[in-house]
Amino acid sequence: MPEITGKSWIMVAALGLIWGGTFLVMEIALRGITPFWLASARIGFATLLMLAIWAFRGFRLFAQPVGNIDILRLVAIGALSSAVPFMLLSWGQQYVTSGFAGVSMAAVALVVLPLAHFLVPGERLTRRKVAGFVIGFMGVVVLIGGQAFETTGESLEGFGRMACLGAASCYALSSVQMRLLPDVDSIGLNAVTLLIGAVIVIAAAWAVEGPPPQTDRNTLYVLLFLGLVPTAGASLLRVLVIRTAGPVFMSLVNYQVPVWSVVLGALILSEPLPPSLISALALILCGVGLSQYGALSRLFRRV
Repeated sequence: MPEITGKSWIMVAALGLIWGGTFLVMEIALRGITPFWLASARIGFATLLMLAIWAFRGFRLFAQPVGNIDILRLVAIGALSSAVPFMLLSWGQQYVTSGFAGVSMAAVALVVLPLAHFLVPGERLTRRKVAGFVIGFMGVVVLIGGQAFETTGESLEGFGRMACLGAASCYALSSVQMRLLPDVDSIGLNAVTLLIGAVIVIAAAWAVEGPPPQTDRNTLYVLLFLGLVPTAGASLLRVLVIRTAGPVFMSLVNYQVPVWSVVLGALILSEPLPPSLISALALILCGVGLSQYGALSRLFRRV
């Protein structure tokens, strides 16, 4: 059964803030490096850090011997949690609006619901939970506004949209599969899955964009930050949330990211706040409250 505590809410809120601000930092990084090598540097630095921490802890992973199915599941998580969606989004966003990409990421929560219902014990689908997630999704659509489903007119737009939705499905599948693993060390799990993802992304970057380009010192600092905070740190938080509170609870992050992205854009880049922000935020909060009514009730009773 999922165990949702006050720490779970703090970790999910932190993930929303971290990933919401990542888009601003990536815009800066892209001025000095190509897209695939940006993804490679980000996951590469994160992998080196997590491997060092994992080595310090004695390379602990599974608490008991595991079968081939668990090894295959581990490889699948490594590919689906970072490598494959990174590449799908990098390619797909060439042909779709940023609004559609944002909506597709918010759809992760809706994809997780039926998967968790059938695959994860204790994550039963209820009318209240479905209604809450749909209301939250509509809040994201209201926030993004007209861009949500606008067409770019590109000949490959349909394939671009499928790539974005495929990336969302990858995140959903990896969350569910991570929850199904037997007793495992969270640091080790994060290090191994990042390593698998790094091998795939670096190989793809070399094949698509050639050898890594030279970068200036400022770009290198930005890449280090992206690797350490929104990749290594955030992916560890993601592992902890999924392994304790479950993939459905973890998917609440996808409703926060666009809100934080808009707010931080206004605070840091002086971008105008959309007039729909308050109504969108109200819908998202209502959706979260409805879908997690039981967990919130238990939390407030303990408090």
